[in-house]
Amino acid sequence: MTKKELRTKYNALRQKLSETTIEDLSLQIANQIIQLDIWQHSFYHLFLPIETKNEVNTEYILQVLAGKDKNIVLSASDFSTREMTHFLLTDATKIKKNKYDIPEPVDGLEVPVSKINVVFVPLLAFDEKGNRIGYGKGFYDQFLSKCQPETIKIGVSFFEAETLIFDTLSTDIQLDYCVTPTKVYNFLI
Repeated sequence: MTKKELRTKYNALRQKLSETTIEDLSLQIANQIIQLDIWQHSFYHLFLPIETKNEVNTEYILQVLAGKDKNIVLSASDFSTREMTHFLLTDATKIKKNKYDIPEPVDGLEVPVSKINVVFVPLLAFDEKGNRIGYGKGFYDQFLSKCQPETIKIGVSFFEAETLIFDTLSTDIQLDYCVTPTKVYNFLI
């Protein structure tokens, strides 16, 4: 399928999910993530969900990271440049929803991209080769292209992989893993 077809399909599938189902599936995803061999690192980038788009509730992943005493990094988006600025999550961090309903840190201690070891990547759909699609603005592809080559990129999805996304671009950054409620896809092997 094409990116456009997949966006339509997965936005519709997400909208059918109840709040209870989202919570249950999000918890299952966090439980799958615990099994990954990624816990030797220090800086973990996490997105906060856009609730109106029924995204994976990353609060459970956040709790896992906090429980393992990891440095948690959140981003704020600049829609004029399509750049993201990354901030360390602390007890003093203020979170506010931007005009697109994305919860973001207002300010804080900025973390350079070079320090980020693991990135949890939002997505609408992904395929068996590790290609992903989001909402089409390119924020994450731009961000991931600036990460260190060894930075681990982990998608999270309520749904299983598509066979193939037909219209991927050379600027699309592939995932290393994608975690669903029932499976971990490893694209490194």
